[in-house]
Amino acid sequence: MSRINNKTVKHAHEGYTQSGPKTDLRMPTCCGFDIEGFSIPQLQQCLKNQKFSAYDLTACYLERIKRLNGVLKAVIEVNPDALDIAARVDREREEGKTTGPLHGIPFLVKDTMATKDKMQTTAGSRVLIGTVVSQDAHVVALLRKAGAILLGHANMTEWASMKATYYAEGYSARGGQCRSPYNLADHPGGSSCGSAVAVTSNMCAFSLGTETDGSIMMPADRNGIVGIKPTVGLTCREGVIPESSSLDSIGTLGRTVQDAAIALDGIVDLSSIPPDTTSANNLPTAPLASFVSGKEALRGARFGMPWKRVWEKASQKDMARKQYEVLRDVIERLREAGATVIEYTDFPSAEEIIPPGSWDWDYPTKKGHPEQSEFTVIKTEFYNDLKTYLNALAENPNNIRSLEDVVKFNTEHAEAEGGRPDAHPAWPCGQDSFEMSLKTKGAMDDMYRHALAYIRQKSREEGIDAALSTGDGGMLDGLLVPLQTDSGVGCQVAAKAGYPMITIPVGIHTIDIPFGIGIIQTAWREDLLVKYGSAIEDLLALTVKPTFKNLDADNYIFAGVPPGQSKL
Repeated sequence: MSRINNKTVKHAHEGYTQSGPKTDLRMPTCCGFDIEGFSIPQLQQCLKNQKFSAYDLTACYLERIKRLNGVLKAVIEVNPDALDIAARVDREREEGKTTGPLHGIPFLVKDTMATKDKMQTTAGSRVLIGTVVSQDAHVVALLRKAGAILLGHANMTEWASMKATYYAEGYSARGGQCRSPYNLADHPGGSSCGSAVAVTSNMCAFSLGTETDGSIMMPADRNGIVGIKPTVGLTCREGVIPESSSLDSIGTLGRTVQDAAIALDGIVDLSSIPPDTTSANNLPTAPLASFVSGKEALRGARFGMPWKRVWEKASQKDMARKQYEVLRDVIERLREAGATVIEYTDFPSAEEIIPPGSWDWDYPTKKGHPEQSEFTVIKTEFYNDLKTYLNALAENPNNIRSLEDVVKFNTEHAEAEGGRPDAHPAWPCGQDSFEMSLKTKGAMDDMYRHALAYIRQKSREEGIDAALSTGDGGMLDGLLVPLQTDSGVGCQVAAKAGYPMITIPVGIHTIDIPFGIGIIQTAWREDLLVKYGSAIEDLLALTVKPTFKNLDADNYIFAGVPPGQSKL
């Protein structure tokens, strides 16, 4: 999730202090080669040509983490076996047993993904320290099988931003405050921020994140990289600390569309999708990376721009005026490249499901309609899904079996875990979202069922699918949406639908934070996202690189609505 409070972000540069020794910003060389910004195919070519080994590459990334993580706090824990794994992978290569494009490529996973090794899986919280998972998360197992090298766990917003309504985005009790290497005093993005920061700062070749609502899209967008949030169900969530079984999706973050697609191919498991899945005929039949295209693919393509409450909001937001102007320029360049871009391809349900202000997943409840709220679904499912995860642990020394146990632990350790309002500066309102989830007791009652049906209907049939329809029986190739200038409401529609989305960098904001443009498609059409995302990427030919502004920042960066204030 990502709840950016613009008023807070505007003043994020205030209140930090100078501290610590000078940070070494140089990218270490790998056997004399400068690999900064190298793509997965470039790294793979070097491995194939024996320019360096997987061991050398892993050591290089570990050194980069050592140099930068003290200030960026993107990595919560390094895998102590990473070099041993790399040595084994090198032996496989020597024996001619390479297993594909990810063989020998180092990666990080969000700290919600179980790894059956010497690392902890804790969602950034101290409450799960000491627990032992029964096996790797399915996506981790797939990447190990593909020969990828697990470097460690990425930091995140604790409990994937589920803990409170107002909190320090990117902060966890275990990992500290994660920071963007573009501007360390500003917002790192949603809960998968460590995964994004690690990629953009060259701590790994790619990473995995999770998204319920914005948690891959926003950190990818704000860190100048590509994020792909696949259709819910395309990647298996077994062994991942959950938030909502109806909305959670595991996706990838990479420097390029091709990198993100190669990584996504590594974790897609079609066998985990129920055979009676609606629109199953749209499932990919070839590797998604095979759909990577050049700018010539834009000729004849047709895109829509949902205007009402999406682009409309972006056009009216004074503090993001330059972003909007750059985005409009991108639209014109698409047209010049031969694409048709149709404005006012609105979601028919826009005024019903998109808040008039900024991102707010519980806006309907504030209007007196919890039976229409996304959060009604999430807080109910979180209660149940967390219990299922906790009771599947192989070892659970603190006997944490339910959300009640988590809340109790946080209350008893309030100074470290913010279990009470104002007990910890990162959680001024304590754990109020947890407490709201507790009240549901996981009851999948009429209100829950109505809310789930409502958000799906309004975001799918009366939302994305309707906007994609051309009226002549055809479908658009994608819906173009901003990611930040509309306060995240466009990607929230995709989240409610469980539909796929990609974000592509397009520029740098005046506060030195990158921003991009997103493409939304209907279920299982990740192929089109890869095709046209890579075409736009090729057209723009944008090169962005972290600037490390405010390197000694020591502030919390808040998201949500401060206690006592309202978005209404």
